[in-house]
Amino acid sequence: MKGTVVIAATALGALALAACSSSGSSSSASGGGGGSSTQACVASIGMEGPLTGPVANLGQEQLHFAQLAVSQDNTANKTKISIVQGDTQLNPAQATTVTQQFTSNSKIVAVAGPAGSQEVEAVGPLMARAGLPFITGSATAAALTTGKYPTFFRVVSKDSVQGPQDAKYIIDNLHPKALMIVDDQESYSTGLVAAMTPVFQAAGIKVDHESVSQKLTDFSSLVAKVTPSTSVVVLPWQVAANAQQFGRNLAQQHKKAVIFGTDGLFSPGTFSINGSYVSSFGPDITAIASDSAIAAQAKAKYGAFGTFGPPVFAATHVIDEAIASVCKAGQTPSRANVLAAIKKTDEPDSILGQPIKFDAHGDLVNGKFFLFKIDSAGKYQLTPG
Repeated sequence: MKGTVVIAATALGALALAACSSSGSSSSASGGGGGSSTQACVASIGMEGPLTGPVANLGQEQLHFAQLAVSQDNTANKTKISIVQGDTQLNPAQATTVTQQFTSNSKIVAVAGPAGSQEVEAVGPLMARAGLPFITGSATAAALTTGKYPTFFRVVSKDSVQGPQDAKYIIDNLHPKALMIVDDQESYSTGLVAAMTPVFQAAGIKVDHESVSQKLTDFSSLVAKVTPSTSVVVLPWQVAANAQQFGRNLAQQHKKAVIFGTDGLFSPGTFSINGSYVSSFGPDITAIASDSAIAAQAKAKYGAFGTFGPPVFAATHVIDEAIASVCKAGQTPSRANVLAAIKKTDEPDSILGQPIKFDAHGDLVNGKFFLFKIDSAGKYQLTPG
């Protein structure tokens, strides 16, 4: 494991302490109790993401949107919420180290993240023991919401929804007689493969299931296994640069199979293989009219972005609103009362263009996925249906 854990406190929002009062903007969740408070509404939240490492571009995007959410919510709610950053590098061991530091920091009342399903598997027990609520914007493994992590929530849908939907689209629209599906040996990827493969097999499609490490960077030998009858290669991977190299290797061997990728491959500028498909847990918010202001602000401040940042904005906003509701109820934010407020979240709309409400296990109610096709200019075009 390379790199070091980055733990840096970043204060955002108004410089002066301001009171949470009943005159502030309304919250989507109730913290319980009654009355109002004149005390300053101060709290810290953690943000866990791959801020460095092989997918640092995605982690930085997530951090930027978390910062935007806190800045806007501090202004709207007259709160003083600050972010403590934790760099996980998409590595479960490093995510564990970050989480141990977060759980031992009594000022942190909730966490946005981590990014990967394998990281949630690693830190879930630690968060539960500490009573620390955490909301991911990108971990989709179905096993995460079986009840074993009682303080875990997500603002995106899960593999058991995405896998069958993607498989059905491939069957109905790409009509393969044979395909290859390749996991990258992480729980996110293996979970999607497990959800998709039975659907393909039930449709009578010949499936070649392969497995490679995320550390592999030359896929020539794997591409050599793509037969003339293999018209689709499914890559439920987290590292877009690897998929780009896979596409190059396909071209070098003059093979025409269409790549169908998932979430981590949504990375304009990194994965740009013409004709490929990418299924994503998040929408392209630049196409949502009500998000025009936040999209413009994010682009002006941080540059181009994809689908990983907006869900973390949504996750952070839920936490911010929970903290504000606790203060408005006359209480001091704590892990317990913020957790209770998060459970009551009921937002009629969000940056994601859909309501946010959680079921008893922390899953997003009525979550959905979005499909994009890459054109010859490398642009991601939303595919209807």
